[in-house]
Amino acid sequence: MNPKITIVDLEVFYRVGVLAEERAKPQRLLLTVDMDFDFSAAAKTDAIADTIDYFAVSQRLLKFGGGREWKLIEKLAADVADVVLSEFKPQSVTVEVKKFPIKEARYVSVVVIRKR
Repeated sequence: MNPKITIVDLEVFYRVGVLAEERAKPQRLLLTVDMDFDFSAAAKTDAIADTIDYFAVSQRLLKFGGGREWKLIEKLAADVADVVLSEFKPQSVTVEVKKFPIKEARYVSVVVIRKR
């Protein structure tokens, strides 16, 4: 297994939904972000400069929905993966977006994988 850094179920509030009424106000989503990254240097140096700052990633994603909206969680997941890959430089990133539109289901989710 490759070394990775994972943020599990980050609670964000984004405007997403096919219908305009759904996008009228931000709704609760959970993001899980797996970043494949060789942090062996950080394990030796104990320096944050040698790894991915997961706090910085979380703060970026908490603000990511500001002023934006999506119709599909598939597009949202792809956009999140693209920004994490380009800004934080993991070897690859897997993003899962969980949405809660069906009361009889715990959640609906999509998963996107991007590689450099």
